Amino acid sequence: MLKSLWTPLHAQVHRTIRSRCLFKHNQSLLVAVSGGQDSLCLIKLLLDLQSKWGWNLGIAHCDHRWRNDSQANAIHVENLAQGWNLPFYLAVAEEDVSTEAKARNWRYQALTRIAQVHNYQYIVTGHTASDRSETLLYNLVRGTGADGLQALTWQRPITTAITVVRPLLDVTRSQTEAFCQQFNLPIWDDSTNQDLQYARNRIRLDLVPYLQRNFNPQVELALAQTAELLQAEVEYLEEIAQKLREDAEELLEENDQEIWRLNRKKLKSAPLALQRRVMRQTLQAILPQAPGFEHIEKLTALITAPNRSQTDPFPGGAIAKVEGDWIYFILN
Repeated sequence: MLKSLWTPLHAQVHRTIRSRCLFKHNQSLLVAVSGGQDSLCLIKLLLDLQSKWGWNLGIAHCDHRWRNDSQANAIHVENLAQGWNLPFYLAVAEEDVSTEAKARNWRYQALTRIAQVHNYQYIVTGHTASDRSETLLYNLVRGTGADGLQALTWQRPITTAITVVRPLLDVTRSQTEAFCQQFNLPIWDDSTNQDLQYARNRIRLDLVPYLQRNFNPQVELALAQTAELLQAEVEYLEEIAQKLREDAEELLEENDQEIWRLNRKKLKSAPLALQRRVMRQTLQAILPQAPGFEHIEKLTALITAPNRSQTDPFPGGAIAKVEGDWIYFILN
């Protein structure tokens, strides 16, 4: 269909996959293809590398039904899959996915279902260094810690058997655009990418160009590299915090009621960064929703609080209180 040519981007992505052990030979990859430049660049690269790796490739498209041309967009991607002799899977939203967060959650759920039914080991997305830098900025202005600033990661287990992989995280959007032009790939123009009601579009179209003009022409790569550095540090801190938590934590049962407790003596000598991580991990296991900064801070304060101190209720009604060397969690 399209001629194969070994370009520097082919070599770069081939090295990335090998050095980061993103995939092994002869594995099944479900590639998420929207029809935009990043996903078309991704599927073309994987097709060209397929002879070296022996992958079983399939294409999945998610129709959010946001636009009047979304069905035509899906047909366009299906035609591409047929031209490449690849299996094609379509997911159409039957629920409200009107916000970015809802759309993202639905999309990964849909891709996971397809992968499970058709025995794909990996879901592969076309997120780039540009996406990584924009996600870092998005989380920064909303307020976050290092976990949020690490932004997108190379790999993320989504079930015990399926992993999301992003092989283009060191490739910028300008590189994917040039690659698509070089191979005359038929990019589908998604009008929602220009809609400034979406915060990520305002970051992409307004904030990043402003930073490039006034601060650093290579700001996308600089921010993506920052996220890469933070990812390794977050993984290390999470591992250490998990070990500390396991050492300090106990689960009791009294009168058919579960009671969690943490040993304050074992936490007092730990650095504040680890204390906060232990408390966040504990709250994640207890609360019905992700803990916020204020929840983590008021729980961390109990490590050095006077005896009999306690918190006001957390979401879901749980209360933490100090009794001697222990912080107890009373659950509803």
